[in-house]
Amino acid sequence: MKPGRHAWMGRLACAVALLGLGGCGEAGDALLEPAAFKRPAPDFEHPDLLGKTVRLADYRGQVVVLDFWATWCPPCVFQPAEFNHFLAENDDGQVVFLGIEIGGASVEEIREWSEEHDAVAEYPILVGADMDLASSYGAIGYPTLVVVDGEGRIDSTHEGLISLEQIREFVEPLLDGRS
Repeated sequence: MKPGRHAWMGRLACAVALLGLGGCGEAGDALLEPAAFKRPAPDFEHPDLLGKTVRLADYRGQVVVLDFWATWCPPCVFQPAEFNHFLAENDDGQVVFLGIEIGGASVEEIREWSEEHDAVAEYPILVGADMDLASSYGAIGYPTLVVVDGEGRIDSTHEGLISLEQIREFVEPLLDGRS
């Protein structure tokens, strides 16, 4: 190979590697982006850790924050504390968080992971979902957060860790009726 082509291939390999790390960043690395247009959020039906069937459609009229995550995702361990804190501040029922485990873990594996990592969620965790559901929401890296407005439309998405301040910034305007 010519030296110029060798350098080009090296740059291409670096670019591909960097793109692959998209979901492994720290809070603030990926911005919470407004949806290009508010499209209807795909409905779903999955059991939670207690076996109760949860449907997105049951939360119409509330802001729903979906957290797509997996037990094999190292950054995902940090999110439940932020979400629990937000819910403690906003306990009037206008906001619902749903954790959606897409890695195929069993109920017992999720419970063990949560306790081992001190990442116990004070909101429903759904099991039995897969990457097809995550893909229908545009999630390609994890964790991915999707905010659904009270009318069942995708308002915004975020890939990577998200801070409490960022959650407030994008959820609270929907609570004020400015969606």
